[in-house]
Amino acid sequence: MPTSNPEHKRRVALVIGAGSIKCAAALGLQKSLYQAGISIDMVVGCSGGSLYAALIALGTETEEAERLTHALWTRELTKKRSISALLKTVAPRIFGFDENFGLIDDSLILSRLKAAYGEQTFTEARIPLYIVATDFETGEKVILEKGRLRDAIRASIAIPFIFKPWRFQDRLLMDGFMSDPLPVDVAIKEGADLIIALGFDSPYQTRIDSSPRFAFQVTTIMANHLLTSNFAFHNLAHHTEVIPVVPEFDRRIRAFDSDELHYIIEQGEKAMNEQIPYVQRLLGTQ
Repeated sequence: MPTSNPEHKRRVALVIGAGSIKCAAALGLQKSLYQAGISIDMVVGCSGGSLYAALIALGTETEEAERLTHALWTRELTKKRSISALLKTVAPRIFGFDENFGLIDDSLILSRLKAAYGEQTFTEARIPLYIVATDFETGEKVILEKGRLRDAIRASIAIPFIFKPWRFQDRLLMDGFMSDPLPVDVAIKEGADLIIALGFDSPYQTRIDSSPRFAFQVTTIMANHLLTSNFAFHNLAHHTEVIPVVPEFDRRIRAFDSDELHYIIEQGEKAMNEQIPYVQRLLGTQ
């Protein structure tokens, strides 16, 4: 796996935005860059993208990353409802409704994050890593760059209404996409010269027949509009080269469709391959 470029070369950042299982396209993108001899100097992850940002930064081989994905992002994760959350919804005063609310029991995702990342911290990353979450109390975007990785990831994937907010480093944090679904500004602030931004539109629900589906629909509407406006702003306001990579899918990919993993990775590689000649020109390596 490539490591950081020498200091005299332009610094390349990979930003992986929110997109649930579709964020696995980052593994295909990484493969394309590797084959072209292009190193990644920093990785930024948000929401589902934080899972892959961490794997890439740690130097996890693609085959192992795929195996971990099958465990980390499956429909099983949302099957078990939180009894306490349901009781709080029905009788909030009796059962003490508070900010620690999530409709889904998160014990399974916690155990799988632990199995995947163990006790590893940001300091063990081979490539500088930044994970984006949102402060539940202030709405502020929070950039995480120290501490235990699985806690940072758990905070960044705390989907509103679905998984309860996560307390980390004395802050109550929730899903990163609530403040910025494609945080290219983090890479800009960290001195990246060229930013490869992997972004996705979130799919809208085809039917609303449960509270989780209702919650997904509400947050999807917000996230898609925020993605469009933020990306347009950074393109206009900054001089850093930002290259959007948006994989195309010829079929609907739902949030937890891990059986589509190989297809998603292939589309990520294909989308990056189309941009490789331009990236090489910018880096002066063609």
